[in-house]
Amino acid sequence: MNNAQTPRQQASLAILRAAGVLPVVTAKSVNEAVQIAEALARGGLTAIELTLRTPAAMEAISALKKAVPQLSLGAGTVTSLAQAHEAADRGADFLVTPGTPVALAEGLAKMALPVVPGSATPSEIIMLMSLGFQAVKLFPAVSVGGIAMIKSLAGPFPDLHICPTGGIGENDAATYLALPNVPCIGGSWMVANEWIKAGDFAAVETSARRVRTMLDGLKR
Repeated sequence: MNNAQTPRQQASLAILRAAGVLPVVTAKSVNEAVQIAEALARGGLTAIELTLRTPAAMEAISALKKAVPQLSLGAGTVTSLAQAHEAADRGADFLVTPGTPVALAEGLAKMALPVVPGSATPSEIIMLMSLGFQAVKLFPAVSVGGIAMIKSLAGPFPDLHICPTGGIGENDAATYLALPNVPCIGGSWMVANEWIKAGDFAAVETSARRVRTMLDGLKR
């Protein structure tokens, strides 16, 4: 392990533990991003992963830092160092990748910003841990084995913290969070596409409140 990365990884882990559930948001416009984030915050959630999948995403990061400064703001779907540095410059609090090839991992390991790198296999996890990463995203979680996979990883990687994302819904969220190596899960069920298209941000807030109630009821 690269001990120089430990304080930053402690920061990553603190963000994940505080969040419990990380809403994965893809917004088509800055205004949409702000309305979604405000609804999630009203519902009691404390962090958001805004994916860099739309042309509006980078501008939205800047806007969200002003509109909802109480949220820990993650830039998600980071696939290049250029994206990572721009997201950092725009005010992102942390970075999340869907997968992390060696060159990207090495570059991210040199950044000051907390990073939750994506992985899907033990080989990727070993590579990331060799660079000092102690908290990783497992993606796509359900497709690569879900709960059984996470339980299996606990044996060879007892010090690894996993944020599973991909395919997790409201009905099985608590089951994932009950696993000792899972400080946080990622999901998009509380920002359902049909609600966003209809402008029904009250539904987003209501769903977020259910998530908050679930988190408050867990012994974490």
